[in-house]
Amino acid sequence: MTLYQELASNFERLIQKGSLKVGDKMPSIRTVSKEYGVSINTVIQAYLVLESRSCIVSRPQAGFFVCEKADLRLPVPQASNPSNNPKEQADDGLIGKVFRNFVNKEITQLSLSVPDESFFPVARLNKCLHKASQTLSSGGTGYDDIQGNFLLRKNVAKWSFTWAGNLGIGDLVSTSGAMHAISLAFMALTKPGDRIAVESPVYFGILQLAKNMGLKVIELPTHPVTGVDPDDVKARIGEIDICLLVSNFNNPLGSCMPEENKKAMVKLLGKHGIPLIENDLYGDVYFGPNRPKPCKAFDEEGMVLWCGSVSKTLAPGYRVGWMAPGKYLKDILKLKLFHSVSGTTLTQEAIGHFLETGRYEKHLAQMRKKLYANSLQFIRAISDYFPEGTKVSRPQGGFVLWVELEKGKDTGKFFDQALSQGISIAPGRMFTLQNQFYHCMRLNYGLPWSDGLDLQLKRLGQMLKQ
Repeated sequence: MTLYQELASNFERLIQKGSLKVGDKMPSIRTVSKEYGVSINTVIQAYLVLESRSCIVSRPQAGFFVCEKADLRLPVPQASNPSNNPKEQADDGLIGKVFRNFVNKEITQLSLSVPDESFFPVARLNKCLHKASQTLSSGGTGYDDIQGNFLLRKNVAKWSFTWAGNLGIGDLVSTSGAMHAISLAFMALTKPGDRIAVESPVYFGILQLAKNMGLKVIELPTHPVTGVDPDDVKARIGEIDICLLVSNFNNPLGSCMPEENKKAMVKLLGKHGIPLIENDLYGDVYFGPNRPKPCKAFDEEGMVLWCGSVSKTLAPGYRVGWMAPGKYLKDILKLKLFHSVSGTTLTQEAIGHFLETGRYEKHLAQMRKKLYANSLQFIRAISDYFPEGTKVSRPQGGFVLWVELEKGKDTGKFFDQALSQGISIAPGRMFTLQNQFYHCMRLNYGLPWSDGLDLQLKRLGQMLKQ
């Protein structure tokens, strides 16, 4: 046995004994080289062997992580199959009940779709707020341009180079978060009775907004890995007036549409004159080597209204978002004037300052590293503790998992039992208007990993087995 093979076998034994668990970061190559007294090349060869055996996985700029072996994996859920002629489920107040305690620090908040506050660079943001109060002529107390803070739009436009966006400052409108952008798009492009196609499942806020505005929701089959297939949209194209997609790391499935599907989707919708609202607020939280492009990257006719925010990456409470509405810019500006006049001047300027340096990418790199490790830890815990027959998504970005239990389970009813033990989950039927996903749940892995969190997941699994 060569030296690198012996080293690989030593680490494999540590993994098998549980000394190194799924989600743990492997020691750096330099550290192993120093501790074992071997060359860096020997360590690299050993890690490549471990990677070929599905013991570890490498992540750019993050290092190597212990991963689940392929033969031990829980299966991924099947693509959803919503009804074409659905009977709408009754509103029993479940969403309100779930979010009644969302600020309670005593509860393990697996139900939220935002990382824990410890993931955010609070001290640095406070400095940016202070700087904003000094650089703004009114100290942040006055109205800003209707289109939005100049510094913010300038730096969001610059940041779009990461996905070949080539946006200009004048292409963007600031909003109070991504949901505000979506709301403006709904008001600009729809009227009561219009038909909107969305993923299924999809974030409940989008469904409730559409329902509130009198839109007919068409839920599309959605695969937990590849998202919506353009062929499924094509099959129902005559029924669709507008489309909304979370193309990168959909909440709650975590799906990410392949680039060729995004191109095909933009081409198909553009051919039929159907606007596409794209909610891309999770796109920067990717685990692969590159940021996935949004559909907007392939928009040549201005039919894609690209929406984003820093609510999931920097500061949820700042309520800073934006949109690039393409050919609908004038309509959006008119509506924004009527509904809000101006955004939050101080926080937009502060985020503009934060984006202006390299701080954002440095912060995101650290955040992605933690979230990826967490996703592996959660999947390992679910595999260890949850009932037989459980399926779980494998997101390559974002911070939520979609868990599918055996048919017959009702996670809406289970919610109360879990909450009594200090654990909050998001039942699956919150993410649809149809009678489906009763046996599913969404879990947020954007929490600091600890033995205590592992214990809470174990408790959750024990309750589910009862």
